[in-house]
Amino acid sequence: MQSIKEIKEVLCNNPSPEQLELIANDQRKGAQLALKKYYKEIERTAQLEREFLERQKYEIPLWKQGKIVAGVDEVGRGPLAGPVVTAAVVLPANNTLKEVNDSKQLSDKRRRIYYQNICQQALDISIGIGSSELIDTENIYHATELVMRQAVDGLNMRPDFLLVDAMTIPVDIKQEKIIKGDANSVSIAAASIVAKEIRDDIMKMYDIMYPGYGFGQNAGYGTKIHLEGLENQGITPIHRKSFSPVKNII
Repeated sequence: MQSIKEIKEVLCNNPSPEQLELIANDQRKGAQLALKKYYKEIERTAQLEREFLERQKYEIPLWKQGKIVAGVDEVGRGPLAGPVVTAAVVLPANNTLKEVNDSKQLSDKRRRIYYQNICQQALDISIGIGSSELIDTENIYHATELVMRQAVDGLNMRPDFLLVDAMTIPVDIKQEKIIKGDANSVSIAAASIVAKEIRDDIMKMYDIMYPGYGFGQNAGYGTKIHLEGLENQGITPIHRKSFSPVKNII
């Protein structure tokens, strides 16, 4: 009779139907727990595959036509300080980014891993950065449009089609505006993760330059420590002067 350790090794190496039947007939608790864990992992993998296929529903028809598809997203429209950052990402049709999803739903550690995977697999990546001055001059919505265009224009590969998260980009390229795009398109989700990682790194740098506002932790959003920093130290060059409560302090 196989030991529980041997049974676990069998289950980790693509067991045959005959091997699964033998384990199913093994009445030991350890064998049944190992089998239950095996089937649970099989279902988790199948669910990931189904979700991954669903997140490629916009891309697959275009890839089948041989189109170059870029996903575009932004990060940082709401903070009181720092830039708005956009990313344009071109993925290959054979990408394996099954767990890439809305960047806001991911832990910092997991998002970093996915960011590295995206950078390894992407055919092209471009970043757009809009300063607080641009945001104050143009308003945040229009600034985001301009910086999305900057990201698209920076691609080495000219896309045939753009998938954009809830925005329309002022470029002469066919595009589709997708509500909650970072949860419904793998290309947009990849762009969301790239933009988030880049912006977080920028804000960590600003945290060193302008201590006392918590930029490394709050990314420029109006947290308690940030508001206290504004009250005690005033505004910095990266604050958005057209945003309340920054405007109120001025």
